[in-house]
Amino acid sequence: MTRFAYTAEKAGGEKYKGVAEMPDKFSLYESIRRDGGRVLTVTESNDQDKFSYSYWSGKLSSVPEHARVMFARNMGSMLAAGLSLGRALDVSQRQAGNAKLEQVLSQVAEDVRHGSPLNEAMAKYPSVFSKLFVAMVRAGEESGNLSGSLAVVGEQMERAYALKKSITGALIYPCVIVVAICGVGVMMMTSVVPQLAATFKELHSTLPMSTQLMISFSDFLVNRSVLAFSIVAVAVGTFVFGIRTKVGKRMADYAVLHIPIIHVMVKETNAARAARTLSSLLSSGVDMVSAIAITTDVVQNGFFQDVLRTASKRVEKGEPFSKAFENSKNLYPPLVGEMIAVGEETGQLSTMLGRLADFYETEVMRKSKDMSTIIEPFLMVAIGSAVGFFAMAMIGPIYQLSNDLGLAAGLLLV
Repeated sequence: MTRFAYTAEKAGGEKYKGVAEMPDKFSLYESIRRDGGRVLTVTESNDQDKFSYSYWSGKLSSVPEHARVMFARNMGSMLAAGLSLGRALDVSQRQAGNAKLEQVLSQVAEDVRHGSPLNEAMAKYPSVFSKLFVAMVRAGEESGNLSGSLAVVGEQMERAYALKKSITGALIYPCVIVVAICGVGVMMMTSVVPQLAATFKELHSTLPMSTQLMISFSDFLVNRSVLAFSIVAVAVGTFVFGIRTKVGKRMADYAVLHIPIIHVMVKETNAARAARTLSSLLSSGVDMVSAIAITTDVVQNGFFQDVLRTASKRVEKGEPFSKAFENSKNLYPPLVGEMIAVGEETGQLSTMLGRLADFYETEVMRKSKDMSTIIEPFLMVAIGSAVGFFAMAMIGPIYQLSNDLGLAAGLLLV
C-alpha cells in the first residue's frame, strides 16, 4: 500500500484535501469517483515513503530499455484506442513493472494534469526519456498525432534494442573464453608453477630465460598478491576513466574503427542507427536540422558524429544532405550517400532512410550471428600460443632434467 496526499473537488464545487493509503494512484481515482468527487492533484506522501523499499528502489534503480519500449508501444496503443492522455498515463504507471519508471510516470502525469505538455513533462527526466523520445512526442503533439509518434518511437527503440542485444550476444562467447583463460592462467601461476619452481631449486637446475620470467611472475602473484590486485584495479580504473575523457573517447573510437573483423560491423551499426533515427524523426514531422542534431547524440562514435555535424552545416547553407555522406565513404558505406541522394531527389527521404536502416540492421544481425564462428579460430590460436609458451617454459626444463638424470645414472652404472 502507498500513501497518497490528494486534493479533490465534490460535485457541488467544494474542494477538500486528504490522505489515503491505496495500492496505486488508479485505485485512488476510482475511490473518489465512486464518492461523486473528482481528483485535482495527487502526490505520494513523503512521511513514510522515504523509509520504504519502493521509495529507495525507485530513487536508486534505473529503467531498462525494454521497459521504455513497452511504455511507448502501450501508450501509443491506448491513445489510438481513444483513452485520454491522463488515463493512459495512469494505466502505464500501473503496468510499469519498474519502481523508477513508476515514480517518473507519476510525476509526468501530475505535470500533465497541471497543464504541461507531455514532451515538457518528459524532458525533466533525461535519464529515462532521451532527446529522441522527447522530440518525437513534441512532434506528435504539434501535429495532433501523438499516438502515431509514440508508435514510431516504440518501433525505433525496439529495433535499436534488438540490434544492441544481437551485438552483445555475439560478444558473450569470446568474453567468456578470455575470462576463462585468464582464470586458468592465474590458477596455474599460483598453484602449479610454485611447485615446479621448488623442484628446480632443489635440483639446482639451470633454467632458460622464459622459465625464469614465468617463475618471477608467479612469485610476484603469490608473494605480492595485494599489490598485484591493486595494479589490476588501478589499470582497469584508469582505462574506464580514460575512455570517459574527451581524448580517451576519441582514441577508443579510433581504435574500434581499425580492429580487424569488427570494424565493418561498427560502420554498419552506426549507419543503421543514424538511418533509423533520422527516418523516425522525419516521418514524425521533426525538421531536418533538429533531426540531425538528435541523431548526432544517438550515434555514439565521435567520427560518425563529425560527419553528421558537417551535414547539419551543409543543410543550413542549403546544400544537399547527401553530400556529407558521399565525402565520408571511409566511415559511412557508399550506399548511405547514394540512398539519401535518391530520397532527396524523389522527396521520400524518410522512406529511403527506413529501407537503408532495414538493410544494415539485417546485415549486422547476420554478421553478429556468424561472429562466434569467425572469432573462434583466432581464440584457438591465442589459447594454443599460451599453452605452447607454458609448455616450453615449464615442461621443457622437466624433460631436460629427466634426460640429465638418466645420463648421470647411466654413467654411474658404467
